Amino acid sequence: MNVARLLRPILVLLSAGAVGLAPTPARAEESAHVLHLASLEWLPYVGPSLVQDGLSGAVATAVAKQFGYTAKIDYFPWTRAMQVGREDESFSGYFPAYYTEERARQCHFTAPMGHSSVGLAYLKDRSLKWHTVSDLVGMKIGVVAGYSNGAEFDALVKQGKLTVDASPGDTFNLKKLLAGRVQAAVIDRSVLRYLLLTEPALINEREQIAFHENILAELSLHVCFKLTPAGLKLQQNFDAALQAVDIKKIEAAYFQRLENEAKLKTK
Repeated sequence: MNVARLLRPILVLLSAGAVGLAPTPARAEESAHVLHLASLEWLPYVGPSLVQDGLSGAVATAVAKQFGYTAKIDYFPWTRAMQVGREDESFSGYFPAYYTEERARQCHFTAPMGHSSVGLAYLKDRSLKWHTVSDLVGMKIGVVAGYSNGAEFDALVKQGKLTVDASPGDTFNLKKLLAGRVQAAVIDRSVLRYLLLTEPALINEREQIAFHENILAELSLHVCFKLTPAGLKLQQNFDAALQAVDIKKIEAAYFQRLENEAKLKTK
């Protein structure tokens, strides 16, 4: 019996299997060109149920495409998203993040990819009068855990001068506001408008809630890439590509589409 002849087909099959298991250059290149970002559900900016993962998701996708990457977004509660984006080897970073000096020491921040007007939601039948952040001392204010709400506000919270009630999301805070558990809730203007148009738990009470004309902070939105050489390279590529993307045009089109859809649903 010729053992070598008998073994030859088996060796050929094993060799073919090994070739099949090995990543092809195309697959390796594809996996190497995925911009894997951690985020939270923060409508209308980001969310798995939104077209293109939301407004910020649309911007990130457009920018990534400019330098040959595909954006992939996975969702977590915000504090978890920040941790995963910084520490998980399979992620490039997290977004959309407000710029703070503390965060800047933990990652490579991109140039602004959008802006957020942060202020206070309140009940129309319970007037809210304030001009400076110190005027809010003595009030109970709803905040989202892990969010930065402007340097002055955050500083007074750390000093224990402001009383805050933290929740995992904006909808929770608005429900607390309606229930009288907080006197105001910190929220982004666009988020409030979107939630009042689309959130079933708020639609019937939306006329009761207003956004105060005084603004806590105008905050820029960024991607926070890992504090590594690879993260720095991604940040540099992202910033260069960002210059070729018309963010205002994307924002205008996206908000118009969301508002039209919301109006159709309420008819």
